[in-house]
Amino acid sequence: MAFQLSPGVNVSEIDLTTIVPSVATSIGALAGEFAWGPSNEVVTVGNEVELVDRFGYPDSTNFEYWFTAANFLAYGNNLKLVRAINKEAATGANNASANGGTVIIENDDDYDLNHSTAAATLGPFAAKYPGARGNSLRISICPSANAFSSNLSLHHSITANATDITTDSLTVIQVDPVGGNNPSTYIHARDKVSFDGGTTYYDVVSAATDTITIGSNLAANITVGDPILRKWQYHDDFKVAPGTSSYVSTRGGSGDELHVIVVDEDSNFSDAANTVLEKYAFLSKAEDAITGEGSTNFYKEVINRSSSKVWWTGHQPGGTNWAGGTSATTFTNIDTPFSASFTGGHNGTTATANVVTAFDKFADADSVDISLVMTGPGDQTVAAHVIDNIAITRKDCIAFCSPRRADVVNNAGSETTSIKTYRNLLTSSSFAFMDSGYKYQYDKYNDVYRYVPLNGDIAGLCVRTDLERDAWFSPGGLNRGIIKNVIKLSWNPTKTNRDDLYVDGINPVVAFQGEGTVLFGDKTMQSKPSAFDRINVRRLFIVLEKAIARAARFSLFEFNDQFTRSQFVALVEPFLRDVQGRRGITDFRVVCDESNNTGEVIDRNEFVGDIYIKPARSINFIQLNFVAVRTGVSFEEVVGRF
Repeated sequence: MAFQLSPGVNVSEIDLTTIVPSVATSIGALAGEFAWGPSNEVVTVGNEVELVDRFGYPDSTNFEYWFTAANFLAYGNNLKLVRAINKEAATGANNASANGGTVIIENDDDYDLNHSTAAATLGPFAAKYPGARGNSLRISICPSANAFSSNLSLHHSITANATDITTDSLTVIQVDPVGGNNPSTYIHARDKVSFDGGTTYYDVVSAATDTITIGSNLAANITVGDPILRKWQYHDDFKVAPGTSSYVSTRGGSGDELHVIVVDEDSNFSDAANTVLEKYAFLSKAEDAITGEGSTNFYKEVINRSSSKVWWTGHQPGGTNWAGGTSATTFTNIDTPFSASFTGGHNGTTATANVVTAFDKFADADSVDISLVMTGPGDQTVAAHVIDNIAITRKDCIAFCSPRRADVVNNAGSETTSIKTYRNLLTSSSFAFMDSGYKYQYDKYNDVYRYVPLNGDIAGLCVRTDLERDAWFSPGGLNRGIIKNVIKLSWNPTKTNRDDLYVDGINPVVAFQGEGTVLFGDKTMQSKPSAFDRINVRRLFIVLEKAIARAARFSLFEFNDQFTRSQFVALVEPFLRDVQGRRGITDFRVVCDESNNTGEVIDRNEFVGDIYIKPARSINFIQLNFVAVRTGVSFEEVVGRF
């Protein structure tokens, strides 16, 4: 503590209450192909509803990745996903946009760095993420009160169903209050128009000189001078027209307000076509405009921060002072709404290299905390990369692999050989776990049945084990190894098959009559016989190493003396006693004293703590001996002799 230069009382605190923290053991991780959502960015998903909202529905291309994620979420509620996309111009993904221009906006960071300035080729807005799903979006902007609604007058008499009314169009010449006779100047495609005082409205299909096309035949006669009331297509969703905000008005400006609406035109985001997804009322064209609560009201910033569907990519055509306009600006009155269906969105063809790159987002243990890494339908390249460069490198998570689809689907009689061949292509490691196949399950989103790899379920069983017991319990067997949502297995291994697979560290998944579909093994992919060839032991040591290592960080830069060493021992031993009491270990010892922290170790600025663990073992083999004895023979004579 600091020396005092004059009399006084100095109060300081020394915190000796540090404990070994709890660590997460149930966080899943998956990278793969999805139809929507941010790409090359880690996103946390908590349930299947969020999976649909953030990453879209399964389809015939991505369903194996999608259901691997969904099946994991059937057991747990913390999955970190990375969407892989192809960015090659010829085969890659694109964001849909109002003008159909080509662009790839991968995620929020990519937008901020590369796409936050206006791009004329895209129109005012682009879809939030790459993919064909964005083609379902429609944007409409109402930039003024006149665009919201206006009163016009007819300058041509029309009789309902007369010769000048075709099946869906009618000849109309009307004027605004100051003159003119071009309908397209005042009536716009997608407007609603009424010729009878506002009781019947017709949808405008198109508008051109002297002719508008409406969505149905005119039902009433109209004559010269009759009023025409036109309204913005989404007039009824807002009720009140945009005008001038109070913030801009008090600073000498005018005409800054606008409404924006985002619609699901083709029902790819909702259950019905033309469902309104997002509405933004009374936003401002002024860059410095703020709300009464003090937050920005500039329409670009509000939509970029709030929308889950679109990015701003430019101002609406028309007007002369959008860019750089402030609260003191008198904004040009724009009488025409802007409406556009998004086009140009494309999923692209996701390659193995794209999936590998996406998995690399999980490589840094300091940046992202994960425990259970699923490879989905990953081929040898993906599985090997995840095992070698994620799980083994991090040493705090386990990679879960399934065989290739061709190994177990429509491969009758050759399943065991094919699975073992694939297994032998992968690294031997206690940080990897392999199951025996695929399951058949119902896809409610497309009303079909699909074969899906089991590694999402196996990782999910580990989550269930964490919730019901602890990470150091085995996830296999009839108590904790029952798999959900199974119609049937692509291949149900027999006892002979199971024996053959288990020798090579491949864990059978078996459908037992009357007992369900069960994970019937708990071996890691380590070929060397040791305690670490069982997943419960590997997960036990992951928990111990991760938790104690985090606690030990608070000893960094302290002195390597008896006090610090004793403090470390006092920190670790209660934690291990707790694990022992919860059946994770049978015995332990912590050594941190002069015997392993010698003068040479201290002089190298090092600190050594040796932690000896006797892990608990799971039962894999049960031998039941039934011994028949003659009448009159004492059991004491035979017990223990056979």
